[in-house]
Amino acid sequence: MTESIFCTCPDLECPHHPNKQDDGCTPCIKKNLHNHEIPACFWFKVGTPGGADSEYTFAKFAEKVMTTE
Repeated sequence: MTESIFCTCPDLECPHHPNKQDDGCTPCIKKNLHNHEIPACFWFKVGTPGGADSEYTFAKFAEKVMTTE
């Protein structure tokens, strides 16, 4: 596997992480789209994922973006 310079996801144990396979971000994006979720890299750009319940949903992401200064 090749090291991903771009990926900001700290979950290095995730099987979809670019450091775990050779398809870059594609498996992660595919999984998130299937689950109607936003990838962790977008979450870390605006703060931390989800909230107390760790939801990565579109709605929680939109809520976080709207309340982030």
